[in-house]
Amino acid sequence: MSVKFDKKKNITHAVKISLAAIIAILLAEALHLQFAVSAGIVAILSVAFTKRETIQTARNRFIAFALALIIAAVCFNLFGYSHFGFFVYLIMFIVICQFMGWNSAMAMDSVLISHFLTLKNMGIQALSNEIALFIIGVGIGIFSNLFLHKDTDYMAKMKQETDALIKQALHRMSLRIMNPQMVDYDGSCFETLRKTITEASAQAHANYMNQLSKDDVEDIEYIAMRDKQSDILYEMYKHLCKIETVPVTAELLSDFFERVSTQYSMENTVEGLLNDFRKLDRQMKEMPLPVQRKEFEDRARLFTIMRGMEEFLNLKKEYMMKNDANPDKGE
Repeated sequence: MSVKFDKKKNITHAVKISLAAIIAILLAEALHLQFAVSAGIVAILSVAFTKRETIQTARNRFIAFALALIIAAVCFNLFGYSHFGFFVYLIMFIVICQFMGWNSAMAMDSVLISHFLTLKNMGIQALSNEIALFIIGVGIGIFSNLFLHKDTDYMAKMKQETDALIKQALHRMSLRIMNPQMVDYDGSCFETLRKTITEASAQAHANYMNQLSKDDVEDIEYIAMRDKQSDILYEMYKHLCKIETVPVTAELLSDFFERVSTQYSMENTVEGLLNDFRKLDRQMKEMPLPVQRKEFEDRARLFTIMRGMEEFLNLKKEYMMKNDANPDKGE
């Protein structure tokens, strides 16, 4: 993820947490609740980066808090409102939270439970006070994330950048096939591609987590498909770097790589490209076998690269079929 994007996201999140805590405290004070500051602490611990995370965390914490109240009532009634009773509560509650994966609820709920130790009772008024603090804190935390939405513009930009880098990699492969002495063919473009795909994947998952009404995973699947394609391209690159001659089949394959690069797009169904690939495959197999050992080895590497291109195209075809792509879309 880019530094600029990461900083903006973190600053926004920090401001949101701070405002949620302040609002929760002010609301608790307006309702004349005891330990009003604790509502702010609960709010701080309830704000997540996305809608789904916030809702899932809140649900688990409601269950954990209800359990904490039950455990506290049993411990304080058996051992009195003493440090020993609170210690027994801590042991039981922490063990259960660890087992259930409620780690984030341990500190928050225990702070609220500690108020009973101070008040020396768990009567209706005390219970109402702690439940109100909890509801205010968690409620403000949920509310603060209700207005989060999918960043479709940024996602579209990341998808375009990913595709542009793959087009560039294909174009440079086309040039390298015809020029074994290509001095600047060092694979640096794959480092940039990897960083871009990582950032795009993070944004796709963030968008998914900020929607509650439907499970739209198209962006996640699209970037995952491009990720697999980039891995295939890198394997092809490694084979290409070992080629030292220009076999008779090189020009045909170079032209095809350039064609794929030119037609490469989100909407491309690749049906036409796969048909062209099959024709190219037959044409290359009909060519006479090489006489010299070096050309034989390099043609074998080109054949391996061709198989990689076939897999590369089939990945896109499978993605388009899975997502019910419109067959009338252009290539």
